[in-house]
Amino acid sequence: MPRYLQLLLAIVLAGVILYTGRSLFIPLSFALLISFILYPICKWMEKKGMGKSTAIILNLVMVTLLLTGIIFLLIQQLQNFGNEWPLLRDKLNQSSIQFSAYLVEEWNVSEATQKEWLEEFGKNSTSHIFGLVQQTISASAVSAVLLFLIPIYSFLILYYRHRLVKALILFLPAHYRTGIIEIIQLAIHSYYEFIKGMIVVYLIVGVLNSVGLLLLGVPHAILFGCIAALLTFIPYVGILVASLFPITLSWVTYNSIWYPIGVIGIFAFVQYLEANVIFPWAVSRRLNLNTLMTIVTIIIGGILWGAAGMILFVPFAAILKLVAERMEGGEATAELLGDDKP
Repeated sequence: MPRYLQLLLAIVLAGVILYTGRSLFIPLSFALLISFILYPICKWMEKKGMGKSTAIILNLVMVTLLLTGIIFLLIQQLQNFGNEWPLLRDKLNQSSIQFSAYLVEEWNVSEATQKEWLEEFGKNSTSHIFGLVQQTISASAVSAVLLFLIPIYSFLILYYRHRLVKALILFLPAHYRTGIIEIIQLAIHSYYEFIKGMIVVYLIVGVLNSVGLLLLGVPHAILFGCIAALLTFIPYVGILVASLFPITLSWVTYNSIWYPIGVIGIFAFVQYLEANVIFPWAVSRRLNLNTLMTIVTIIIGGILWGAAGMILFVPFAAILKLVAERMEGGEATAELLGDDKP
C-alpha cells in the first residue's frame, strides 16, 4: 500500500477512535493536563518530606477551590441577574407594547394578526425548545459525571506516574526508548507554557472587554469585563451568563435598547477575536506552533470533542511536534506544525 494511503487510513482511524471514545478520552486528557501542571509542585513537596498521597491531594484541593471560585462567580452573576429581573420584565413589557403599536401605525398590522403570529411561533418553537432543553440537561449530566472523574484520574496518574512511564518505555521499540524521558519532560514544559499562554489570553480579553464597556458608559465596566474574561474558561455558557448583568444594567440605567445591543456587540466582537486571533497567537507563540495549524487544530478539536477539544487539541499538537522532531521520519510533521523562531 502506498505511504500516503497508509497515512490517510491512520488519520481516519484515529479520528474515529477519538470521536467514539470521547467520553473516556476527554476526562483522561483533562486529568493528564492537570497532572502535568501539578507534577513539579508535587515533586517539590515530596522532596521536602511530604507523603506522595498528601502532596497530590493538597494540590488537587487547591485546583478544586479555584474551579469552585469560578463556579461561585457564575452563580453570583445569575443571582444578580435574578434580582434585576422585575425591572427587566417591566422594560420588556413596555417595549413589546411600543413595538406592537409601531406595527399597527406604520405597517397596518392589526393586533389580532400579531396575536396569530405569536401563537404560530409558539407552536413551532415549543418542540424545538423542549428538544434543546432535553439535550442541555443530558449534556449537563454527562459533564457532571466527567467533572467528577477528572480529579480521580488526576490523582491516579500522579500516584502511579513512575509505573506509567516505565510501562510506556517498555511498550516502545528499543530504538525509541532513549529519548522518551526527554519527550515527557518537554511535554510537561509544553503544558506549562500552554497555561501561561491561556493567562495572557484572559488578560487581553479582560482589558478589551473593560475598555469596550467603559467607552459605552456601562457602570462597573472593569468588574464586568474581568468577570467576562474569567468566565470565558467555561465555553459558550460562561460568556453568555457574564453578559446578562451588564446588558440588564445598561438597559435599566439608560432606558434605551441600543446600550444592551452595544454590550452584546462588544462581547461578540471580543469573543470572535479571542477565538480566531488572540488564542491562536498567544498560545501558539509559547508552544512554537504556527498560527495556521493552531487554528486548524482548534477546528478539528471542536469537530471531534466539542468545546473540550478546542482547548485540549492545541497542547496535543505541541506534543506531537515534539515527538516528530525526535523521531526518524517525523520531519514533515515537525515542519508542518512548527513556527519560525526569532
